[in-house]
Amino acid sequence: MERFTIPAAGGIIEKRSNGVDYILIQDRYKDDAPMEKGLFEIPAGKIREYENIFDCLRREIKEETGLDVVEIDGEAESTIYEFDGYKVLNYIPFSCSQNVDGYYPIMVQIFICRVSGKLLQKTTEAKNMRWISLNELSLLLEDNENYFYPMHVHTLKRYIKSKKF
Repeated sequence: MERFTIPAAGGIIEKRSNGVDYILIQDRYKDDAPMEKGLFEIPAGKIREYENIFDCLRREIKEETGLDVVEIDGEAESTIYEFDGYKVLNYIPFSCSQNVDGYYPIMVQIFICRVSGKLLQKTTEAKNMRWISLNELSLLLEDNENYFYPMHVHTLKRYIKSKKF
């Protein structure tokens, strides 16, 4: 039987506190992926059929962290084209990653966003949600990139580089 890649959306959630930049990371915890438990990741999840990717990102972040997305970079510049029964959303994510081998055929489009609300400590898909400074993130990626979920390693390195850190 032919299988297809699964589309997903994910978010690098930013915050600034006392002059220090942070992003949110969490420990991966999915029952159907026991070998990946405990790897550091950013919130992400599958796009439902005909779900707007920005709505998906908001839903997934809410489900995994309890936080409400208040801003997504690039959303304001996205466009919708409608013709002959089609409604097409055009957008530009920060980064895209696709598993081309491995355990799970997924393609994740990552956006940079900001949130509000109270952070959960555990959900059915993630544990130990926490803010990590860009300095600490940079050091972790430099010394221990294998601690991270492979889909997010180069996206996070690109993010650090984009911050000229």
